[in-house]
Amino acid sequence: MQLPYILSKVYHPDFILPNGIIVEAKGLFRPEDRTKMKAVKAAHPNLDIRFLFMDASKKLNKRAKMTYAGWAEANGFPWADGTSIPKEWLR
Repeated sequence: MQLPYILSKVYHPDFILPNGIIVEAKGLFRPEDRTKMKAVKAAHPNLDIRFLFMDASKKLNKRAKMTYAGWAEANGFPWADGTSIPKEWLR
């Protein structure tokens, strides 16, 4: 038997741009962060949530083949690599 449940949490974005884009800046992208962001997206599919990874080519863990960028793409999140919000996101 399986009994699904929902935990009520509150998400506080790292940045909200004037145009409404939500930017989540990540150095280390922990499993619990990935789970949280998928849940936020599922609860608010109309929001434009994007990731700014310090190193988008970093693997999810030591044994993983998937990178941070690959995870974002697989889960429908736009992303950028670096330490500055891309100028095109500000338009």
